[in-house]
Amino acid sequence: MNERLLVLVFFLAVLNPLNAIAQNNVNKSLTDILLELRERFDVRFNYASDLAEQVELPPPDRHLTLQQSLDYLQQQLNIDLRFISETTIAITKKKNTLCGYVKDKDSGEALPYVTIRNGATGTITNEEGYFQIELHPAPAANIVQISHIGHKPLVRDSKFLKDSQCNILYLIPFQEKLEEIVLYEYVIKGISKINNGSYKIDFDDNSLLPGLLDEDVLQSVQAFPGIQSVDESVSNINIRGGSNDQNLFTWDNIKMYQSGHFFGLISMYNPFITDKVILRKNGSPANLTDGVSGSIIMQTDDYLNPNFKGGVSLNLIDAAGFVDAPIGENISLKVAARKSLSDFVDTPTYSAYFERIVQNSEINNDTNSIPDSDIDFNFYDVAMRLLYHPSDKDRIRVNFIQVANGLTFNESGFINGNEEVRESTVDQNSIAGSVHYEKDWTKTLNTELTVYNTDYLLKGINANVQEDQRFLQENSVSETGAKISARKKVGQGMEISAGYQFFETKIRNLDDVDDPRFVQIEGEVLREHALWTSLGLESADKMTKVNLGLRYNYLAKFQKHIIEPRLSVNHGLWDFLNLELLGEFKHQSTSQIITFQNDFLGIEKRRWQLSNDSSIPIITSKQVSLGINYNKNGWLVNGVFFYKDVEGITSQSQGFLDSFEFATTQGDSRASGVDILLRKRLQKNNIWLSYSYLDSKYRFDELFETEFPSNFDITHSLTMGANYTIKNFMLATGLNLRSGRPFTNVMQDEPIAENTINYATVNSERQTPFMRLDFSATYRLKVGPRTKARFGLSLWNVLDRNNVLNTFYRIDENDEIQKVEQFSLGFTPNVSARIIFN
Repeated sequence: MNERLLVLVFFLAVLNPLNAIAQNNVNKSLTDILLELRERFDVRFNYASDLAEQVELPPPDRHLTLQQSLDYLQQQLNIDLRFISETTIAITKKKNTLCGYVKDKDSGEALPYVTIRNGATGTITNEEGYFQIELHPAPAANIVQISHIGHKPLVRDSKFLKDSQCNILYLIPFQEKLEEIVLYEYVIKGISKINNGSYKIDFDDNSLLPGLLDEDVLQSVQAFPGIQSVDESVSNINIRGGSNDQNLFTWDNIKMYQSGHFFGLISMYNPFITDKVILRKNGSPANLTDGVSGSIIMQTDDYLNPNFKGGVSLNLIDAAGFVDAPIGENISLKVAARKSLSDFVDTPTYSAYFERIVQNSEINNDTNSIPDSDIDFNFYDVAMRLLYHPSDKDRIRVNFIQVANGLTFNESGFINGNEEVRESTVDQNSIAGSVHYEKDWTKTLNTELTVYNTDYLLKGINANVQEDQRFLQENSVSETGAKISARKKVGQGMEISAGYQFFETKIRNLDDVDDPRFVQIEGEVLREHALWTSLGLESADKMTKVNLGLRYNYLAKFQKHIIEPRLSVNHGLWDFLNLELLGEFKHQSTSQIITFQNDFLGIEKRRWQLSNDSSIPIITSKQVSLGINYNKNGWLVNGVFFYKDVEGITSQSQGFLDSFEFATTQGDSRASGVDILLRKRLQKNNIWLSYSYLDSKYRFDELFETEFPSNFDITHSLTMGANYTIKNFMLATGLNLRSGRPFTNVMQDEPIAENTINYATVNSERQTPFMRLDFSATYRLKVGPRTKARFGLSLWNVLDRNNVLNTFYRIDENDEIQKVEQFSLGFTPNVSARIIFN
């Protein structure tokens, strides 16, 4: 009996916990479980009703704490539970996310701006190639599509990509290009040297240059040795001693005839939409024409943005903003605009810029003589870029840009006892657009088609109150062009390109005086056809790269044939040392001339003109250079020797202000020299020194002095700079030193002879050496999870040095010699704030 009782007690003891466990394993609705937890722990749950519908599971053990119970529910269900207060818990569906890094299969480098799509959801990789995307809950939409221009698209089921850690995904180049970077951080981060002899500035990855806040496109290119501006502007950039009209400027394959706001002091290309710049001093590919001294190729970004992105910026000169947003599954639109602040407030920076542009102009002279005057100046620009990718092999881009600068000057005076008010104006405007279509037919065959139109207008009305006269001037350019090209990869390390280009250029000049009545209209049209081909070769060890090009040009009006060979060779002796040989023949049929110094109120006195193949010849150039690059252990040394011969220039295009000011003849210029850059990288910081030696001379056989230094002959130019990064701060400082510009002095013993200025030998004197110290600082921070801010300070010409930019002579109203000097910007501070939303 006792044994039976013991057995019964044993079975009851065993079955009782098993029964409890069985009861605990009975599924309960999620709603009931949450009610129990609410009563036990005195908490509240916030959740959508459909989240708990028809959801059942075993309840958590009653011995668990609140946090342990919540952890149990998160493990069992696809939900997130988080405290939004001490007693309130929010329940939401757990987001199924995928993260990863996208890299190039061949180089292993991170790929920024790669498009990642999952159903209707999309994102792009950042500068490090990282992305994170929320996956669609529907099983049918678990396909992830990864695409990037120049690479094969990658399509994968998300279940093969999900992992506890972020994946590394490799994209295979769709068509191997022979161009590649040979020198990173050529001056600072974001500036690189390419193996075809060109230079690239990537503003998305750019560091800080001294004296600059926002990414001024044309101020930034002056960081390279051999490139400077004799009058400290972006509308007079001199590449190896050439004049500004000898430079080719393009914006997304559109040729531009205007480059600056403030009549040349700042770039007119909005940094919010212009992301990259390619600079070529020599060795141009055969598909480029014009720009006998050099080419500045500006580009917008070329990736589809699947998410909204925007930004605004403000400095003491202008306010700007942009929006980049998808407007369809494969369509992205980016719009950027900028407006000067002069309509709202006059800042010290604006005033300094304005005083600089009106120096020695009609406006400056009139305001000194007529105290009752009113001046207004403003500018704006609008740019648009539309991308449409119908498929992974088809890409369409539409561009539009409009730029306007306007200056109004009201004079008041008395004529016959009556007060008169006259308005003088200068307007400089550009409007342009293009359509570009690119298609990858196969892995080795690619074609491109571009059609563009560009219009430029410079208009001036000089209403002279004292002389009771109105003088109207106009200079307009209208150009339409089309280019088609094909690129074919033939075997390993060989690429053949060929194409056709046509453009028609119309230039019109108007001079209209009301009293005495005088009207002169000149209009010219020139059509040009071109065929070109090039061959790119790369050795098996990738140490030698050669690009041979040949361009045939036909100018229909003159029945003129021009053949231009092009050459680019880069040979690596070792991984850290390579040699570079560049050569080119080029031509151009447009140039800028100055007829009178007071044209267009003396603000922008240069006007475009077309060649007539006689008094205004086709400008041709021949150039060769030899360079060496060393890059090891953070040290970079680049040295280039060059020789350039430009024929067919006119004396009116060179800006003479001496005895040749009104000469109308043609000649040539020859320049030789060396460009040297030395840079040391210290972790995230750079120190650099650049030096340029230039010997540039004119030859005009019909002038009484046939050979003399050119007006852009800056013999020695030295730049030292450094930037420093510490956490979110970035600092940059730089010192610019250069020889004085040549000018023509007067005979000191007899400056005036027979009522004219008695000049000494042409360009035999030099202005005082130029020196400018600049400083910039920026601070970056994250304002929110998708918002970034940047604040900046720049100090231009810290030492407030009064640098002389130009010197010339005039006879004043007392028949005495007057020395006129134009000065650079003095000490000019600027501050900026920028906010980016993405």
